[in-house]
Amino acid sequence: MLNVYTDTSVIGGCFDQEFQVHSNALFDEFRTGIKKLMLSDLVMMELKPAGAEVKAKLTEIPKRFKVKVKGHVKAMKLADTYIAAGALSDNSYNDALHIALATLHGADVLASWNFKHIVNLDRIKLYNSINLQMGYRQIEIRTPREILKPYDHEKKKKI
Repeated sequence: MLNVYTDTSVIGGCFDQEFQVHSNALFDEFRTGIKKLMLSDLVMMELKPAGAEVKAKLTEIPKRFKVKVKGHVKAMKLADTYIAAGALSDNSYNDALHIALATLHGADVLASWNFKHIVNLDRIKLYNSINLQMGYRQIEIRTPREILKPYDHEKKKKI
């Protein structure tokens, strides 16, 4: 079972015409236990101003398929290192912190629709280079579409 650190864009994506099909399909996999949702206190803070339906999306996932992720000093230092190395600017601190939290909490993959700062090949290479230099593991970063379990449309089931 994959542990998927999910940033705020994926949750909001459940209600966005462009991203809703794949975001909701990923939430279906969380709901049924095919994958576990890693949910950080940072995501919860970012969701505070969101509408009720967005917040309610998280209640669809049974507790046994959720992993709570807390921020800590190591994560803040790693996020600061991403910024100091030029992977992101100070204005994107929360994005850096999402990547650091996913890395340090052992996520199998970070799911995001943030193509500018997170799901960006050049930046992913830089994040992973920094991770290795600091003695951390590399992190997989993908869109929900890329991490969904393949679906056999003829048999109408996951394969």
